[in-house]
Amino acid sequence: MNQVQTQSGAQYSQKFRLILRESGMTREMGGEETTVGVSIVDRIFVEALDNGASDIHLQPERTQTRIRLRIDGVIHQLGSFSNEYATNVLARIKLAAGMHIDEKREPQDGRVDMEYMGRRFSGRVSVLPTLNGEKVVIRLLDPASVRIDIHQLGIPEDILSKWMQAIQNACGMIIVTGPTGSGKTSTLYASINQLDRQKRNIVTVEDPVEYEFQDNIAQVAVTEKMSFPVVMRSFLRQDPDVMMVGEMRDPESLGIGIQASLTGHLVFTTLHTNNAADTLGRMMDMGGEPYLIASTVVCILAQRLVRVICPECKEPYTPTEDEIIALGLSPSDLANKKFHHGAGCKKCRDTGYKGRTGVFELLMTTHTIRDLITQHASSREIFQAAREQGMRTMMEDGLNKIFQGITTPSEVIHAVYASSPQ
Repeated sequence: MNQVQTQSGAQYSQKFRLILRESGMTREMGGEETTVGVSIVDRIFVEALDNGASDIHLQPERTQTRIRLRIDGVIHQLGSFSNEYATNVLARIKLAAGMHIDEKREPQDGRVDMEYMGRRFSGRVSVLPTLNGEKVVIRLLDPASVRIDIHQLGIPEDILSKWMQAIQNACGMIIVTGPTGSGKTSTLYASINQLDRQKRNIVTVEDPVEYEFQDNIAQVAVTEKMSFPVVMRSFLRQDPDVMMVGEMRDPESLGIGIQASLTGHLVFTTLHTNNAADTLGRMMDMGGEPYLIASTVVCILAQRLVRVICPECKEPYTPTEDEIIALGLSPSDLANKKFHHGAGCKKCRDTGYKGRTGVFELLMTTHTIRDLITQHASSREIFQAAREQGMRTMMEDGLNKIFQGITTPSEVIHAVYASSPQ
């Protein structure tokens, strides 16, 4: 589709509609179904939701605005529309997101609500002025994601059993690590869903709050005046049992999180590190005292997301020599092993992939690991000790998923290559 058609939006209006929130009330957003702006906006959202996109990008260029969708972590071109319609399209999105329509020189952030096929969705909207106009990125949020079953994340059974036992601790720090877009928030939400929210006071601070829990959990969004440290201090006066901190960004947040763990609270949080062992070194670099880190950290789960082979066009194939080398495989490792990939079909938009799953490694802070932390051991030494105690790496989990026909060598290499301490 090279150009988004300017046909009537009536075919979309019956199953898609934007919802406005005003003074605590909600109502359907108005707009003539036959207008071009309404038609384009509705079609973009419908295409994105039908294809399971996580993000919508409206990229302004000299003569057109390009539409791109991020599906399974990869951006795809959807089409474009003439810039003569850009003003109406942007106005409708801004109005739905509660933004100032006439503000075109400063960035704006907002939130849209929508209904599609009887289900409610929302989107986090960011508008940024650029050389050729305002660029819009919409992160689509499905409320069903907050109810995701932890067994559907792709965590291997042996790791999952240890993780489930760890998150039931009365106190301590539970850390999920990985780069942006590696599924950390989904893992935290799925883990919190395993807790008894009837008998435990659970609070979260996030930037932003992406998904809303239905009951018995107080969620706070970070603002300029309500930073992570400010909210975390307030939490400690709210009689919490469990605190979820979206990200440990600075020494102050880390210090409060450690103190909360020491004083009888269970703290869930995330950090951006390459692997589980590196997380401990990062905490020390942020000012955490080794003996306090050793006393509070219960476990660290490192993860990445890899695309799943499309079941409709899945077929055997022979990996390249470079892929075999990158995976660290020897000829003996390849004996009786089969590799698969997707040939490409309409179901997967000719990508060969449909959906994503995780690859994981779990570092448990045993007595040996705690001793190494207090001795200021390097990430490499901690990694070796964890390996001796049976920790599998993300690469090994990825290999298992390759041999099970779940994903491909190229996906695992792209996601986790060189993630282990050297």
